Amino acid sequence: MKTRRIATLLLAFLGSVLSLAVQAYSDNYLIGVGKHDVTGAAAEVGMMGYADPAQKSSGIHNRQYARAYIIAEPGSERAVVFVNVDAGALFQSVNQAVIERLRQRFGERYNESNVVLSATHTHGAAGGQSHYALYNVTIFGFIKENFEAQVNGIVAAIAEAHANLRPGHVLVNRGELHNASINRSQPAYDNNPAEERARYGTSVDPEMIVLRLRQGERDAGMISWFAVHPVSMNKSNTLLTSDNKGRAEWRFEELARAQGNPDFVASFAQSNHADTTPNLNLDGTGPTQDQLRNTEIIGDRQFDKALALYQGAAVQLTGAVDFRHQYNDYSKIRVRPEFGAGQPRQTCNAALGYAFAAGTEDGRGLEDVGEGTVETNPLLNLITQVLTPPTEADIACQAPKPIILQQSAFKPYPWSPEVLPASILRIGQFALLAVPGEFTVMSGRRLRETVRGVLGNDQLLVVAGLSNAYSGYVTTAEEYDKQHYEGGSTHFGRWTLAAYQQVFHDLAVALRDQQAVISTLVPRDLRNDQSNFVTGVVYDNPPVGKRFGQVVTDANTQYRIGDTVQAVFWTGHPRNNLRTESTFLEVQRKVNGAWQVVARDNDWSTQYHWLRKDGFWCTSQATLRWTIPAGTPAGEYRLVHYGDSKAPVTGRISAFSGASRSFIVQ
Repeated sequence: MKTRRIATLLLAFLGSVLSLAVQAYSDNYLIGVGKHDVTGAAAEVGMMGYADPAQKSSGIHNRQYARAYIIAEPGSERAVVFVNVDAGALFQSVNQAVIERLRQRFGERYNESNVVLSATHTHGAAGGQSHYALYNVTIFGFIKENFEAQVNGIVAAIAEAHANLRPGHVLVNRGELHNASINRSQPAYDNNPAEERARYGTSVDPEMIVLRLRQGERDAGMISWFAVHPVSMNKSNTLLTSDNKGRAEWRFEELARAQGNPDFVASFAQSNHADTTPNLNLDGTGPTQDQLRNTEIIGDRQFDKALALYQGAAVQLTGAVDFRHQYNDYSKIRVRPEFGAGQPRQTCNAALGYAFAAGTEDGRGLEDVGEGTVETNPLLNLITQVLTPPTEADIACQAPKPIILQQSAFKPYPWSPEVLPASILRIGQFALLAVPGEFTVMSGRRLRETVRGVLGNDQLLVVAGLSNAYSGYVTTAEEYDKQHYEGGSTHFGRWTLAAYQQVFHDLAVALRDQQAVISTLVPRDLRNDQSNFVTGVVYDNPPVGKRFGQVVTDANTQYRIGDTVQAVFWTGHPRNNLRTESTFLEVQRKVNGAWQVVARDNDWSTQYHWLRKDGFWCTSQATLRWTIPAGTPAGEYRLVHYGDSKAPVTGRISAFSGASRSFIVQ
């Protein structure tokens, strides 16, 4: 009798818990997710991030993706779109093309007002997508194939998310991640007011915010925002990579796949990261001296924290989906006294300082220029006056920054954009502040506080960096005065952050009061004013008596867990075919007499290397590597290479493949 009573009470309790859960997590939105390959040219094209002309792609560490999320109100046209892109930056040119193609496909449902495209800021992705020279000069021009790969991939990801919109809900959680970042410009950070620094207790932003997106009872996706540079792979790396955030994305999606959810989409997005580095030794290394191992460690720390927050997410987002967007000319913003330390202020024509040329601890630039320089150098000043002479007004406005490059002085177009977007996406009690640049830790904190003062203390806010355009760095006025790399790279002068605070304050007021926002400015369209100085593929040839796909150096016959399998093939140039949504390599296992795919060139255990062997005869080799991960079943395996060659006379592109000998994994 007593046992029966206990069982009855337990069932009643469980029933109440279940009903509460159903009530708490009722489907109040439409949720859609999508993912598409955006990997650029894997050989002989400049990479975006370190601004080093010598850093040209020579293969693939792992592929880069656009991951799209749509959250919409049922029964209305009101929706917001967030796309996380494994890219060095998200340039205005890409945003313009994406919005144009979305309009062609969906009308006004998805436009510049409710779509946010955000880059992770990996320094190992292909470059050349901008329409502005500052970001293409070290890459030697606009690279159309990289641009199209990124634009097409983003549009395809959004279209996929739209196609699978289903009733669902969003859960949110927040926590702190330590030992995954360190401030690389501590003297600049320490110039902020002591009482302000004391409120936070740390010079990095440890907050991680996670959204768990569900379609009914099915988990569809996850977005994590955490502030850290994806520069675990240093500028000696020439393999296309999504770096530490890509490592976390891959692990999260692999976990979902192992649990029977192969369509799950996981993003590790960027926030106010500008002065934070994952290289904990502050010399371009850390936690170890091995850059690949560092990438794994920092990525795994982000993954572990995001997974814990994801699994513990219990607060449901409820309320309206809304957004506000505006273009402003950040070279001409009059800053009101309440944002300008009690005085009216003025932003400046875009210029870079000496500290920009100095580089950072993660990748130093000119040896004769150091961070913290506020005095002009006669030789550098002469070069500046010859190339891009600033006016006296420019010099005074940018002070104490000594100008090394005045982007606005170039004709017919400046070297960087000044008309830039700002957006707020709101989903109930969560709001995303999309900024077109890299905000320092304290700059991001101040921006959040400004918006929180309008929307209320219960509003959960995240700064989404490198969104919809790119315009360098944003520091606090106090950090700017120290002229470390971040201050030297703040384009519009000492009051740049104040201008952003004012813009976002006004957007937040319009959002709160349900007012329309007037945006009369339109960014330049420079699609027809692009140049390219990178030689294309002339032709491909195998050596005499050889064929494309033929093995040069074969795999061994036996390996153990942890060993690296390697095979070398005669190949063609990877620019002949980016193999989007495909692969240059496969690891295959023989099962019941048939070869089954185990891994491709997106897998963390593989690497695809390309090497030009003879420039005149245009011979080249592909090296395929597979480091056998723990848990790999014993059996018979092989490496398969896929490529494309360009004929010498006709220019015809032809696909080919080749396979290593089979080998045994013990």
